[in-house]
Amino acid sequence: MRTLYVGNLPWATTEEELARAFAAHGEVLSARIITDRQTGRSRGFGFVEVNDADADRMIAAMNGTELGNRVLTVNEARARS
Repeated sequence: MRTLYVGNLPWATTEEELARAFAAHGEVLSARIITDRQTGRSRGFGFVEVNDADADRMIAAMNGTELGNRVLTVNEARARS
């Protein structure tokens, strides 16, 4: 399993919509959108967990594409230090 970072998400994107967008290019294990603790609003980025075999193909397919009139940034998530 690998985790992909997805940046520049439209504010109204749901986790289901995020998973659906990536599922066209491979198996999505989970998707989550990061929200502000106090307001509960999206912070404009999220993470998608995918199978190892699908990760590079998904990055190539989704990085630079538009979702809700915003250009997505997709790359492999870095571990927290």
